[in-house]
Amino acid sequence: MIDSEFVVVAVDAPLPQALTYRLPKDLATLVSLGSRVVVPLGKRKSHGVVIGESEDASLGAKIKSIGEISDEPALGDKTRKWLKWLAQYYIHPPGQVYSLAFSPGLEGRKRKSKKTSPTFLKEGAIESAPPPTPNADQKNAIETIRKSAQEEKFDVFLLYGVTGSGKTEVYLQSIDHVLKAGKQALVLVPEISLTPQLIKRFVGRYGDNVAVLHSHLTERERSDQWWSVVRGNKQILVGARSALFCPLENLGLIVVDEEHETSFKQDEQLKYNARDAAIMRAQISNCPVVLGSATPSLESWQNTLTKKYKLLELSTRVENRPLPEFNIVDMRKEKSERDPNLPSWLSKQLFSELLEVVAKKEQAALFLNRRGFAQFILCPSCGYSEHCPQCSVTFTVHGRGTKIICHYCGLEKPIPKHCSSCKEGCYVSVGLGTEKIVDELQTLFDKRGIPVRIARADRDEINSREKLEGLLEKIITHEIDIIVGTQMIAKGHDFPNLTLVGIVLADIGLNLPDFRSSERTFQLLTQVAGRAGRHQKAGRVILQTFVPDHPAIVHSTKHDFKSFAESELIFRKELNYPPFGKLASVRLQGLNLPKVEQAADITRARIDQLILSNPEYQSTDVMGPCESAIAKLRNNYRFQLLLKTQSAKVLNVFLQHLTNDIGWLPTGVKLTIDVDPLQLM
Repeated sequence: MIDSEFVVVAVDAPLPQALTYRLPKDLATLVSLGSRVVVPLGKRKSHGVVIGESEDASLGAKIKSIGEISDEPALGDKTRKWLKWLAQYYIHPPGQVYSLAFSPGLEGRKRKSKKTSPTFLKEGAIESAPPPTPNADQKNAIETIRKSAQEEKFDVFLLYGVTGSGKTEVYLQSIDHVLKAGKQALVLVPEISLTPQLIKRFVGRYGDNVAVLHSHLTERERSDQWWSVVRGNKQILVGARSALFCPLENLGLIVVDEEHETSFKQDEQLKYNARDAAIMRAQISNCPVVLGSATPSLESWQNTLTKKYKLLELSTRVENRPLPEFNIVDMRKEKSERDPNLPSWLSKQLFSELLEVVAKKEQAALFLNRRGFAQFILCPSCGYSEHCPQCSVTFTVHGRGTKIICHYCGLEKPIPKHCSSCKEGCYVSVGLGTEKIVDELQTLFDKRGIPVRIARADRDEINSREKLEGLLEKIITHEIDIIVGTQMIAKGHDFPNLTLVGIVLADIGLNLPDFRSSERTFQLLTQVAGRAGRHQKAGRVILQTFVPDHPAIVHSTKHDFKSFAESELIFRKELNYPPFGKLASVRLQGLNLPKVEQAADITRARIDQLILSNPEYQSTDVMGPCESAIAKLRNNYRFQLLLKTQSAKVLNVFLQHLTNDIGWLPTGVKLTIDVDPLQLM
């Protein structure tokens, strides 16, 4: 209950500050801090959250009154404190942040529908056998995490374990104590890793005590799952990054699996990193948080070196199974010595290994992080390539060379018969994609009369949860011999009969204009290699590359994360890049190019002025403005500036100062802030 006549409401609108409203006497006994209310905003109504009381009645009768109160439960103290931090740290309108903590729909018991849980939660049967006995490393990790949870102590643990070392079992057995103490556990995984295999592990251990939240659920399913944990009917919530917003006030443990994954960072609207936000949520909840990875982010690794995080290490695979053996194929030599009967992307060694795998009735996976049939189309007469008119990128070839699609805005059209520039030449497809690999590989086996079942796994082919589950089931039951895919197949999967991984072009991400390109390449290569030989049969990896001496490739083939991290951290420190420096990007975008350019120049002038007039900001480095790497996206022209400093606190105050008043922006131009950006494109 609130005693004051006036309350502060964070309104679900793009407003930098909360607003003051009058609290009608008939609602006074129903409203509390955290209540969701409906308030007038201009000529319309909007939802908002009561976040404080106000004694400021200086506007008198001009203050509008709250219209009604929602029957949803009020947000608790811990959740409100965390949401306030999110809004401040990521420079986002507070009302839009608070709104994320409410149910996606009405509570299940208030609907006529009899449907309760998604199918995949009904399929799992409780395991009858006791949990497996942990090895020494696992036992140490479990006991350390349990002790922290028992003491209701905030700790950040980095669970660093090689692929197949049993990190999931550590999570499961660590959760046991949390449940016995009557508390709840939150397990965050990248969307791509939310497979039936993972969910069945949790449901198999904990039955109907598990709720799941991710984007492939219907709104009704999401709502039912959300309410089941908010009401306390279920103690474990497994979900993608948005599950972090479920207002759990009784948290005893948070797990962030594959903590290095870039998909934990949201690039639209509230640009938060779920890993970092989870750490703050754990601190506010006085509980431990476990970050798990075989290839930790360099930010997390550096925090273990400085003892800010506690390192828990799983140094071997379960049952001491060997890590896969790497073989590097230098494609520069292969080019001069290649078999004319093989496509240019396929080495003799990789094809020989594929033939052997099929003959042995085993399985193989070919990895290429590029979907489509070819990279772009080119006119051989004049050299022109077809670009998307809405985005400053080339179209990607799809449909076995019959159509072109923009991977950014989705624009699709058939390949023109003649060049759009010279009107004479006929386009040819250039480059490689997963679709082309499948076609050419199938042709190779057909010519030799060898029956082989090949499937493709990328966002074009697998565009629904049902298709993903169907594909995974076919792989596990060996209805597929070779799977060709993007990073969709690289992480989180456990295929018993998969013994060979072929990395078609290992250096595909090394030349991007991003200081993290080496780190991401190392992570991706290590993760995809880790799919091989996870059970009784030994695994091997054929890695094709044009730069075999690159540190990311050399260290990944040796399964040597620590040496890679050591060399990469030296480079980062010299340039004051994360984890040593803090970054924020300031982006200007709009439909009118001259206005966007003008806005970028004005923004730079204001930044320079702030730095000159405030001594605490003078250690801030400013780069830009310049066109973004993708200068036009969905018809919006884009410019950006990059800010770099030593102190997260100073950077945050600086950004608040810059954005408190943006009335100086030209009309039609939008300014967005990305704190701790992972994508600089």
